[in-house]
Amino acid sequence: MSDELNMFIKPQPLTQIADVVVVGAGPAGIAAATAASRCGRSVLVIDDNPAPGGQIWRQGLPSQRKFDADGVTRDRAVEQMLAAGVRVASGCRVIDAPDRATLRAYREEDGAVLHVLYGKLILATGARERFLPFPGWTLPGVFGAGGLQALVKGGYEVAGKRVVVAGTGPLLLAVAAHLHDYGAKVVAMAEQAPAWKLAAFSATMLTNPSKLMQGAGYRGRVIGTPYQAGTWPMAAIAGEGGLLRAVKLSNGKKTWEVACDMLACGFHLVPNTELAALLGCELRGDFVKVDANQQTSQQGIYCAGEPTGIGGLDAALAEGEIAGLAAAGQPTTHLQKRAEAGRKFAAGLERTFALRPELRTLAAPDTVFCRCEDVQTASLAGHHSWTEAKLQTRCGMGPCQGRICGPAAEVVFGWKNASVRQPIFPTPVGALCSNDSIEENA
Repeated sequence: MSDELNMFIKPQPLTQIADVVVVGAGPAGIAAATAASRCGRSVLVIDDNPAPGGQIWRQGLPSQRKFDADGVTRDRAVEQMLAAGVRVASGCRVIDAPDRATLRAYREEDGAVLHVLYGKLILATGARERFLPFPGWTLPGVFGAGGLQALVKGGYEVAGKRVVVAGTGPLLLAVAAHLHDYGAKVVAMAEQAPAWKLAAFSATMLTNPSKLMQGAGYRGRVIGTPYQAGTWPMAAIAGEGGLLRAVKLSNGKKTWEVACDMLACGFHLVPNTELAALLGCELRGDFVKVDANQQTSQQGIYCAGEPTGIGGLDAALAEGEIAGLAAAGQPTTHLQKRAEAGRKFAAGLERTFALRPELRTLAAPDTVFCRCEDVQTASLAGHHSWTEAKLQTRCGMGPCQGRICGPAAEVVFGWKNASVRQPIFPTPVGALCSNDSIEENA
C-alpha cells in the first residue's frame, strides 16, 4: 500500500469530537469540510474508502496516472482540505446514530467502532448505481458500469476486451471513454432514453458550454462506436464455460445480438439516503429535502451532493461549500446562483433519463432478482409491499441490505422501502458488543 493511502487509514482514537462532522469524502464532502474548517471550526471527515475522492474522483494506480484526467483537480482539493486542518478518518463506515449528536462508525482495518460526537453534521453520502434484473445479468462478465470503471482504475485488465456499455445516464458515455483509454474495445453503447429526449437535453446545454464540451470529449474518444438511443439490454447470453458471449439488445421494434466479453450496465444512480432517513430527515421523493443552505428538516444536519439530487460534479461542489459555510454560521448568498444552476441540471437529467416502462418487464420468472439471497422474480409475484416480500422470501435481507434489489423492486413492482434499521451496513457482532475502553481524543 502506498504511503499516500497509509496517511488516510492510520488508526484514529476511538472517540472523535468535532464541531462539524462530514460523512463522505467525495467532492461535496471535501468542499463542505474545507469551507467549514476555513471558518475556524474543527472538522472531521468520515469516509469508507481508503482515500478521499469518492466515485467521481476515485484514485487509480500510480502506474495509470496518465488516465486520471481529474487527478490534478482532486489532488488540489484534497491538499486544500488538509491544509485547512481537516481530520480524515478513512476506511470507516457510519453504521448508526445512537443519539442526537453521536454517530458510530465501524473501522474495517482493526474492527474497532468509533464514537463520533458532533455539533453540526453534513451528509455527503453520494449515490450508487441502479441495477435492473434481466436474464443473464448475474453471469460472469456482466458488471455495473461504474463498478467496472472502479475495478479498472484499481488494476483490473480490460485491454483487448470487447465491451458493450448499456443502460442509461451520462455515466455511460464517461465509462465508455475511460474503458477505451484503458485499451478496451467498446463495441456498442445502448442508451434507453429516446433520441428526442437526448436532443432536447443537449439543446439546453448550449448555455453550459463546459458540460457540452465534456460530453463531446467523451464521445470523441469513442467516435467509432455506435451510440444507439432508445435501445436497452434484453438478456446477457452465456457461451462456453458459462461466461458471457453476447448481449441481446432491443429498440422495441427488433432485437439483435452483439458479441462481447463484458457488459458494463447501469440505469442511472440511486441516492444514498439511508443515514439521512435514520436521522429523521424528511425526504422529497427519493432525495433528501433541504433548504437554500442545504439544511435538512433536522436542525443542525445538512446534506449536499447527490443525496439531494443527481446533478454531477459542479452541483456537488457548490452544495458542499454552501453546507460547510452554513454549518459554520456564515452567509452563502454568493453561491446560490451556482447551486441553482446545479439544481436545474439535475432536473434535466431526471427528465431525460427517466426509465421507460419496457424495463419493468425485462426479468423472466426464473431471473434472479435478489443476488444476495438468490430470490427469483417469480417468488416476488403476488406480494403487495417491500416489507411483505422481504418477510416471505428474504429478498433484500442479504449483505447489501437491499441496496441493489430494493431500487429494482421500486421500478418493477412499485414498492418503497418503508424503514431503515441500525446498523445501516453489515457489522460484525463482535464489534457491536465490544467493551473496549473509549479513549478521549486529544
